Amino acid sequence: MIFSFLILIAIYFLHKYITAWITYYNSTDTRFGNSIWRWSYDYQVQGKRDISELDDKIFVKKRRIRNRTVSLMYWNFFLGFTVSMYFLSNLLILILH
Repeated sequence: MIFSFLILIAIYFLHKYITAWITYYNSTDTRFGNSIWRWSYDYQVQGKRDISELDDKIFVKKRRIRNRTVSLMYWNFFLGFTVSMYFLSNLLILILH
């Protein structure tokens, strides 16, 4: 139980670190907005082609890095949820016995 509590604390600090990076990426371009929880596929590049790097190369690279960071944040969030369920089940077992 103590081990899962320490893992939860580590996951929390990792989550804060990842969200700080997402906030940093949001501040690099005004088209990203302030959202931390969504991928940025709906932010259009300047020009006609949205997927390739031909029109707005810098923004597309920033968007791909930010989307990977958001994916990492989701992975970390769900890992934290799983560990918290493990911690709560152990806590309930300790209380009920």
